[in-house]
Parts: sequence; structure tokens; C-alpha cells
Amino acid sequence: MNGGLGADSDPYRKDESLGSSREAIDALRAGLAREIIGQERLIEGLLIALLADAHVLVEGVPGLAKTRLIKTLAYCLDASFQRIQLTPDLLPGDITGADIYHASAGTHEFRFQPGPLFANIVLADEINRAPAKVQTALLEAMEERQVTVGGKSHRLPAPFMVMATQNPLEHEGTFPLPEAQLDRFMLHLRVGYPRPEDELAIVRLVRSEEQSASGDGAASDRPIVAAGQLPLKALRQARIAVGDVHVATPLEQYVIDLVCATRVPTGFGDDLARWIEVGASPRASIALDRCGRAHAWLHGRDYVAPEDIRAVAHDVLRHRLILSYRAQADGIDADAVIDTLLARVALP
Repeated sequence: MNGGLGADSDPYRKDESLGSSREAIDALRAGLAREIIGQERLIEGLLIALLADAHVLVEGVPGLAKTRLIKTLAYCLDASFQRIQLTPDLLPGDITGADIYHASAGTHEFRFQPGPLFANIVLADEINRAPAKVQTALLEAMEERQVTVGGKSHRLPAPFMVMATQNPLEHEGTFPLPEAQLDRFMLHLRVGYPRPEDELAIVRLVRSEEQSASGDGAASDRPIVAAGQLPLKALRQARIAVGDVHVATPLEQYVIDLVCATRVPTGFGDDLARWIEVGASPRASIALDRCGRAHAWLHGRDYVAPEDIRAVAHDVLRHRLILSYRAQADGIDADAVIDTLLARVALP
């Protein structure tokens, strides 16, 4: 597999600088860690999604640097960035673009005006506040990498990555994503509060940014990162390297065993059978394979180990399981179910 880049990336496979892609991604990771303090898990999840050519759903309360992270990533990649604040009054054309009527010099025609989806990195803020038609348009663009307006298809730029956020606290006036649509996100990341020592470092970082801001007191929109911008060519090289990471047959079977255990949990305990109502689809197997290879590559290995699959299992599976009312009554969430699965499905 080549990470979804397509045949046009083949010339890079023989590039002599391929070995430098790991150093480039490591520098990107270090730059993000300097800007986003105390969220190492979120940074790694976002890099895994980037290397796996995937989209990611991030869940967390406001103020945990989700927007700052994705803006910094776009800047470090030298990629175009758009932030879409999703609200209940949006229409699909507000994000995809629309045909606009033009009349000049005696000519009359409709021209396509691209919407904010036409960027390399797109932040879809509070996706659960958008109405169903807008959510459908966004998810179609994520899947097809194109939008269709007026019967004509328009390709989205490459690379194309969507990070959607969701607030777990406020549900009034929201439109929760159906489970079938959640399945289209390869990863579902959860963001927690930073540690006290990290929060102190955050306060000091913001203070230093304010002190170095322009004379009018406005902080710069451009992130302050020590590392230079990473060319998109280096990202393509890194994705090729991830695609070449070896997955042994026993590890492939372990992935299948994990996913199948969510569909037929009776063989792994009566409690799992009581908690799981609907298991994961084959998209989960594909995601475990791709994200496991990305995790292994990020940690300096050219082969997938069991810990790589286990490290990404929660982010891959938590939004793909439909739990029963009994699980809710028992106080069991998806992460607890996945913990039980990992403990009971035999390692290779």
C-alpha cells in the first residue's frame, strides 16, 4: 500500500532523500510539541492520521488547543488551511462552494466559486452543530476527495485532511453524527486537561507570545516554531515509507481477531456479549492496519509489533462500537470495552 497517494507519487519512490523523511517528521513533531504543551497523545494521533492519509474526529471541551494545533500543523507543512465554524444555519454550498453568475463584456456565465473545503488542512469546528445536509456534504468530500456542484465535479487539493471537533458537554441544538457517518473518520481522539505543570508552561508560553506581539497588542497569527516548514514532498515520501512497513501474517490475523471479537463477542465473555450491540465494520481492520504501520514508523521501526496495534486500538475502535443499554447501566464506555477486548484476544 502507498498510503492513498495514488500513482502520481511513484516518482518519489526512487528519491534518494527518502531516508530523510523520518527526520523531517521528527522535526515537525518536536515543533508541534513546543507549541502545544501537554498534548503529546493528541499530537501523535494527528501525525498518525496525517501519515495514514486519514481524517480525524477530536472530542474535547473548549480551550484545549485543538484549533491551535491544526493551524500550527498547516503552517509547519506549508499547506493551505481553512477553519469552518459549523452552525445550524449553514447550507451545503457554504462549505463546498457554488456556481456564481458573472456578467461582463457582453458575456453571461456561471463560474464555480470554491468554498472553504478547498484547502489542504480543514478544521471543521463543532461538527455536531451542523445540520444533516451539511454533515453529509462534508463527509462526502472526505470520502470522495471532491465536491459536485451543478452536476460538475471539482477535485479537492492534495493532500486533503479534515480534523472535525466535537464538544462532549453541550448537546442542546446539536445534530449528533449517526454511527454510520462516524465510521468514516479513521480516528476518534479524545483530549483531556493538561497536567498542572504543563498548564503552568502554557501560561508562560502565552505570556511570552503577548510580550513579543506587535506594538498594537495583537498576537501574530503565524505560529512561532523553531523548525522550518516541511515541504509536501517530504510528506509524500513519509507516506511511502509508512506504506512499506512490514506487517507479518500473525499481526494481520491479530487485527482481524480484534475486529471480529467486536462482532461475535460471546466467545470472549458474557459481559462483552452483554455490552456490545453492534461491532466494527471492515473499515476498522483497514484503519488498524494503516494506523499501526504509521505508529511503528513514527517509533523508528520498519515492521509492525503488537504494541503498535494496541496503541491505536482505542482511537480506531471507540467510535465504531455501538454499545447496549446494559453497558450504559453498568457504567461501561467504549474505552472500557476495548480494554477488555485487548486483555482477552490472544496476542500473536
